[in-house]
Amino acid sequence: MNLPDLNPTDLEAEFSTQGHAVRHVLDAAMCHDLARLWDDEVLFRKTIIMQQHAYGRGEYRYLAYPLPGPIAALREALYPPLAAIANGWRQRLGQPGLFPPTLGEFLDECHAAGQTRPTPLMLRYGPGDFNCLHQDLYGERVFPLQVVILLSDPGRDFTGGELLLVEQRPRAQSRAEIVNLSQGDAAIFPVHHRPAEGAKGPYRLTVRHGVSRVRSGDRQTLGLIFHDAA
Repeated sequence: MNLPDLNPTDLEAEFSTQGHAVRHVLDAAMCHDLARLWDDEVLFRKTIIMQQHAYGRGEYRYLAYPLPGPIAALREALYPPLAAIANGWRQRLGQPGLFPPTLGEFLDECHAAGQTRPTPLMLRYGPGDFNCLHQDLYGERVFPLQVVILLSDPGRDFTGGELLLVEQRPRAQSRAEIVNLSQGDAAIFPVHHRPAEGAKGPYRLTVRHGVSRVRSGDRQTLGLIFHDAA
């Protein structure tokens, strides 16, 4: 696992123009190793069948603590540069407080607020499966950026199943974006909103995400959410 240079300035420029950023973070062998974790029941604290809750179709599983080593390492390594961006967003939007520089310190804050359940998850979609537009909010402590890593190889393992981002703009129609990923790519995008510049200064763009219908094959992803759940 060799993470690319996650320069906050470069990432922020991409968020401003397209609402997300993509970086290649895992090789094919690591993707295969992580995808195989799906079958190890002891690693997970909860399984959700999406159609039972009108979330879409497919399954996802929340990992339990302690997280598998590679997943814990990814979460810890990705947090600091994203925290720098998150703090800039807070300042632009006039929000009080700052996110601490390390994931451990932030999780201590989550746990002190009663948010103790781990939120990293694995998702699996088969033919006809999809994920409705949503936001991953699990309590009062919310880190505003999250990461989805594609573990499957599009075109070989599955077709369809594109990541969808929809921005709801004040007094305007929503903007949809299709995020095309290759195996091992990480999509970095807002959990619930991001700042944008308007004629009267910064304002919030509300963001939701989902997955389009898988047409064939199986699609697996790893989701990294940085706040824990209540």
